Amino acid sequence: MQLRPNQRLKLDDKDDKLFYAYPRFVTHVDEGFIQQLTDLYRDRLKPILRLRSVQDTRILDMMSSWVSHLPEEMQFDHVEGHGLNAEELARNPRLNHYFVQNLNENPQLPLPDEDFDAVLNCVSVQYVQYPEAIFSEIYRILKPGGVAIISFSNRMFFEKAIQAWREASEPQRVELVKAYFASVPGFTTAEVIAHKSTLPNLFQWLGAAGGDPFYAVLAYRS
Repeated sequence: MQLRPNQRLKLDDKDDKLFYAYPRFVTHVDEGFIQQLTDLYRDRLKPILRLRSVQDTRILDMMSSWVSHLPEEMQFDHVEGHGLNAEELARNPRLNHYFVQNLNENPQLPLPDEDFDAVLNCVSVQYVQYPEAIFSEIYRILKPGGVAIISFSNRMFFEKAIQAWREASEPQRVELVKAYFASVPGFTTAEVIAHKSTLPNLFQWLGAAGGDPFYAVLAYRS
């Protein structure tokens, strides 16, 4: 799959580094979303820890910030962070190391082949203008059997999201991320996890409104 040139456009086409120059020490999704994401990480990263010792596990938190949502009880040999704001990344207690890079200017990651057990991307995929190149890089740096987990909701910086994302419905955004994975030979068929509301079931039963929808699309390097 190749996005058309107009589908890559943003309403704010100024340098992304300007937009992210100031740190935002906030969470961009609600607690229900965060809990579901942490539970998903726990479920999908535990098998990796069973296969390899803690001393051998390496995680890349791509397009990260001051929090990674990894389960507190799970330890890894190395968590590499990537983002656009160094102050946010420096505050993230789970990162062993981080680097700042604008992937829309240079999608090539300065990381070795087959070096990571998991690549995580939380509520940021909507800003990627060249997903075909980025997902190729994700595949390149994953170890065989490694997992990529792309999570998102319906929130975004609207002016920085690409047109293909802005104009899509929520189901269409899921299909878009599935297509990003499918564009790279060697990924397994993408798996989708979706919950329309991240409110606890009791509150949903009582008719409470709201709660950020939770979506995750994941695939493994076969």
